[in-house]
Amino acid sequence: MAVEFLISLGYKIIHRNYYSQYGEIDIIALYDDLLVFLEVKTRSSNLSSALSSVSFAKQLKLSKTASFFLSQNHQYEDHFTRFDLIVVLKKPDSTKIKHYKDAFTPISE
Repeated sequence: MAVEFLISLGYKIIHRNYYSQYGEIDIIALYDDLLVFLEVKTRSSNLSSALSSVSFAKQLKLSKTASFFLSQNHQYEDHFTRFDLIVVLKKPDSTKIKHYKDAFTPISE
C-alpha cells in the first residue's frame, strides 16, 4: 500500500526491504534528484504509537543502513537524501496513509 501511494506521487522505487548488517530500510526511492529512505509503520490504534516507535536506536540503525547502501551504490552518492516515515492507519472501516517528510535527521556515531 505504501509503495502504491509513493508511486502515485511520482516516486521511483529502487529497493524494498533493503537489508545490511546494520538493519533494514523498508523502502528506498528516488523523487526528482532526492534519494529518500522510508520507514513504514502500520497501526490499527493511533498515530502517536507509530511516531514513537521510531526511537533513537531505530534512527541510528536506519542511518547506518543508509550509509552502507550509499557506500555500495555509488551512482546515488551525489544525491541529496531524506528520511521519511509513512504511517498506514488501518481501522475497521477505513485505511489512511500519513507521509512525514524529513521525519528525522540522520545520526552518526
